[in-house]
Amino acid sequence: MTADALIRIEDIWRTYRLGAEEVHALQGVTLEVRRNEYVAIIGPSGSGKSTLMNLIGCLDTPSRGRHYLNGRPVSTMNDSELARVRNEEIGFVFQTFNLLSRLTALRNVELPLVYAGLPPVERHERATRALEIVGLADRKRHRPNEMSGGQCQRVAIARALVTQPSLLLADEPTGNLDSATGKDILCLFDELHAMGNTIVLVTHNPEIASHAKRVIAIRDGRIERDNVSAAKGGRDE
Repeated sequence: MTADALIRIEDIWRTYRLGAEEVHALQGVTLEVRRNEYVAIIGPSGSGKSTLMNLIGCLDTPSRGRHYLNGRPVSTMNDSELARVRNEEIGFVFQTFNLLSRLTALRNVELPLVYAGLPPVERHERATRALEIVGLADRKRHRPNEMSGGQCQRVAIARALVTQPSLLLADEPTGNLDSATGKDILCLFDELHAMGNTIVLVTHNPEIASHAKRVIAIRDGRIERDNVSAAKGGRDE
């Protein structure tokens, strides 16, 4: 494992049993994501990319293999340890925003800090700062039904950032947006990466994936291609 590795996955398998049949969603995947990398994982439906995302996000555990986050062995953690890692170490951005309709933008962004037990004053300050980062400080009192889809996704990104996580994990973050708004969100990811955030973006769309500095293509549960963009020298790994 390199010194600046944030994620290290070694020979990961994920097998599901469907009746008498075993389905290998992932088959011996090994990869490393370094701090401050911007990585896209791309693949068609059924390729294993969602399973890989769930493992990276500590939402699932491997059938075999080793998974490290910040040098710590995730694959041996118990449920409470995994829950803490998900709340503190990983910021999730989903296609469907997953905002609570009855809460304002500010309260939605505060939620992870509520679960972490932070006092109200600190929660308010950190949530306000996160909304400023995504350009929505003037919408903090608005509820989701009072905002556009793009604004809702920015609130979701602010919520993902508010715990100052090691990793920002985005699953089809532009999937529910029109093309112009989607480009705005991708520009925001560029800005967040420039600020030092590590980003892993999961998508089926090559155009979306091209915004990342490194693209990992997965097919049939295996890594088919892992390359860095021309902006990083154009080398294949």
